[in-house]
Parts: sequence; structure tokens; C-alpha cells
Amino acid sequence: MEKTIGFIGCGNMAQAILGGILKADIVDRSAVMTSARTAATRKEVEKKFQVECTEDNLAVAGFSDVLFLSIKPDQYEKVIAEIKDDIKEDVIIVTIAAGITLDWMEARFGKAVKVVRTMPNTPSLVGEGMTAYCVNDRLTHKELNEVYTILGSFGKAESVEESLMDAIPAVSGSSPAYVFMFIEALADGAVLQGIPRKQAYKMAAQAVLGAAKMVLETGTHPGELKDAVCSPGGATIEAVAALEKNGFKGSILAAMEACGRKSTSLGG
Repeated sequence: MEKTIGFIGCGNMAQAILGGILKADIVDRSAVMTSARTAATRKEVEKKFQVECTEDNLAVAGFSDVLFLSIKPDQYEKVIAEIKDDIKEDVIIVTIAAGITLDWMEARFGKAVKVVRTMPNTPSLVGEGMTAYCVNDRLTHKELNEVYTILGSFGKAESVEESLMDAIPAVSGSSPAYVFMFIEALADGAVLQGIPRKQAYKMAAQAVLGAAKMVLETGTHPGELKDAVCSPGGATIEAVAALEKNGFKGSILAAMEACGRKSTSLGG
């Protein structure tokens, strides 16, 4: 791809995306520039990814054809005010912060800008990310394809209506944390029954990976797949019943509602 890609802010999420892009060989490392506030982060990024990492946000803004603002929501207004006069005329601005709307972004730049609002997740680092995105009406068809290629380079990408974006963190943006907790709980249960910790994590993680692939690759309803594992009077249905008695689905729904409320409150 004949584009330069920049990241203002290079924390965990930016590094996950950057790692995915570089693994997919979308652009050469020389076509990437990043910025970070601390010397420790800059050193880490340059060593880990072999790309330039500066403390100068303006340098990144002037360099980038596609510019990821990978900063916390409360930093957006300050950073936009800093860089808005130094961005390229046709730059595509990509946000990864919960709650920041397309209209809010354009209002803060004070001019017509091409904006892509995204919600990626950390499995992007291993090429298995899930990114929901929406765009304003200023991108060309070619640019839309380029955005899809970039977002798809580190996993799967789905275009959604902006009205749904505040719901995305709960289902895919933040949900890896819930899944990690689930894997940890499965491993703890295995250790309780005598399985060594290292093997327990491997078995639990592979079971989750395999189950997810079955949903994606078969297209079968998750409930139907669950039913296929539950023999009448067997151990699995006993376990499912115990989960339901202890509020398994209800706890997840409550967590997602809390995540959605927080995501909405973070935006402008």
C-alpha cells in the first residue's frame, strides 16, 4: 500500500494495531511513524517494532496519510488543537477512543476532514482482532477500500452504523478481558482437580479458541452448538445448569450494560 501511517500515542492498543499491520506487511516500516510521551515507551516501540517513535506529535501529523489518534478520550481535544494546522490536506484520521463521534471530530478540526471511527481490540496483536468502524461521507471509494485493508490486516473488520458504535466496546472491544477471566477461571478449576497450571491454561485457551472458530466457520447458532455437547443426564448439562443457577449469562449482560454506559459517557 502506498500510504504512510502514523500513530499519535503508542500504548497497548496502538502497539496491537501496529504489530498487526507490520505482520501483515501492509506497508514498509519506513512508512510508519509513531509518537509517545515517555522516553521509556519510545525506546520500547523502536526496539520492538523497528519504527521511528518521536515525542513530536506535529512531525507525525505532517508525515501521515492515515493518522491513528491512539490516545485516551480526554486527550483528544488537546491533541487535535495541537495538530490540526499540520495535517495533510487529504489525511484520513482514525479514532480508536470510545464515545468520540464523527461530528465531534470534524467540529474540533474546524474544517472538512476524513474521519474513521473505530473500536478495535487487543487480539489485533496476534492477527485476530475484531474492529467495528464507521466513516463520514468524505472518503472516496478507493480510500474506503484502503481503510478496510488496513483494519482487516490485524483481524476482521465490520462496518456498522455510528448509532451502534457505543455498544461495540461491550461486545468486542472490552470483551477479551471477560474471556481472559473465563480462561483463568477454567484453568483454576483444572488446577483444583490436579492438572498442572501450564497445561491448564493451554487446554482452557485452546477450548475457547476452538469453540469460537466453530461459531465463525460453521455459522451454526451458539445455542445449537452448546446443545450438541450436552448429552442427556451428562456432565456438560450439569455444568451448564450450575452456570445458569449462578447467574452466568446475567453477569455477562450486566457487565456489557456497564461497559456501554461508560463508553457513552466518555464521548463528546
